[in-house]
Parts: sequence; C-alpha cells; structure tokens
Amino acid sequence: MTSSTRPQARDVFSVIDAMDLTTLGSLFTEDGRLTFGNNAPMIGVEEILNGTKQFFDTIGGLHHTIVNEWHVDGQTIIELEVTYDRKDGQQVTIPCVTIFHSNNDGKIDHYRVYFDVAPIYA
Repeated sequence: MTSSTRPQARDVFSVIDAMDLTTLGSLFTEDGRLTFGNNAPMIGVEEILNGTKQFFDTIGGLHHTIVNEWHVDGQTIIELEVTYDRKDGQQVTIPCVTIFHSNNDGKIDHYRVYFDVAPIYA
C-alpha cells in the first residue's frame, strides 16, 4: 500500500474532533470494525456511527494531539493526548493509543482505541 491511499491520521482526527458523523462514516468500509478498549467491536458503518454518536452525546467536545505516529504495512499506530470537554464544563486530557488498518482503497476496515475513559466521567 502506498502512503497516498492511507488515510492521514491528522485528517481522521480532524473529522472526529468536529464530531462529524457523516464524514466519519465515509472513512470506513461497509463491514469496518471499531473497537474501544475491551468492549465488543462495532461492525458496519451503521453500528459504528450509532455507537460513536452515543459516546459523543456524553461529552461536550474533544481534541486529539498526535504525540507519535508509525506506519507498518496497512497499519497506522498513533500515540495521542486527547482532551475531552466534559458536560460539567471541565476538561480532562487522557493518553491514548489508536491503531487503524486501511485497505487498498484507503478505507479503514479496522480501528482500535485504547484509553481509560474513567476520568471523563469522574
């Protein structure tokens, strides 16, 4: 896979930070998988968007800052700091690792997020 077909991490996080579900859905294959930590994967664009909307409904906003980024074959591995705007007006920044795999068409077919959400709701 060439780098031209791989989604750019900064662009993916820009879509997420905008909480733009329509564009987010267009980044995934129809049978794409999204897994948050040890939760069951969400499979398919509709399930991914429904689950992501449910999460977005619990926060006021978010902003991703890329700390490190690596590319191995079709995998993109990103170390991040994510700042969440909580519903109570407070902000919390959490370390996170995201790994996504893109197919030959540049669509994400597997996206995994590893972080501890407890501080968001504390």
